[in-house]
Amino acid sequence: MPLITVRHDFNGFTNLVDRLHLGQLVDEAESTLARFSLKIEEAKYANGTRDLRIWIDDGFEAAGGWDKSTVGAIDWTKGNPDSGGHIGVEVQVSGRSDLLAVDLIHLRGDFREGKIDVGIIVVPDDELSYYLTDRTPNFRTALKHIKQTRAEDLPIRVIAFRHDGVGTALPKMRTNLGRMVAERPRDDADSN
Repeated sequence: MPLITVRHDFNGFTNLVDRLHLGQLVDEAESTLARFSLKIEEAKYANGTRDLRIWIDDGFEAAGGWDKSTVGAIDWTKGNPDSGGHIGVEVQVSGRSDLLAVDLIHLRGDFREGKIDVGIIVVPDDELSYYLTDRTPNFRTALKHIKQTRAEDLPIRVIAFRHDGVGTALPKMRTNLGRMVAERPRDDADSN
């Protein structure tokens, strides 16, 4: 299973988690990284990230009770019915690192509207990101975006993780000008 290498808290994250009895939800969010093995090829940019995101999302589904948003909102949210506290989780393992700024906008909006009380951002650590697709976000870029967007005042935790071993490269998604292109086997008629 992937190894959590860094947890970095901002603006009273731990105190709010304790006061609102959200520790179990934080543990559930972290457990999404413990539900699969992450073996990669240790070569620069050798590994795709699509499967990694699917595995993490599958972990939230398996934990149960998490609400998923697909566009324009926080990726995963869940509340504690006893305390009324809510947590939001942004998973940023694919795409460009500047999408972290969009994730912070989502978090800030939901804090402002009272939809969540604490937030978590999940990213690869700096070592793992070296082996993933170019411009994949990492712990260092997460901290940079938090500073640039002045989000240090939000009660958030950044969780960074690393692979747990060496294996074959994770498949990359083939794209053509941003559109996914399905690969199909060539037959003899295609070669003429």
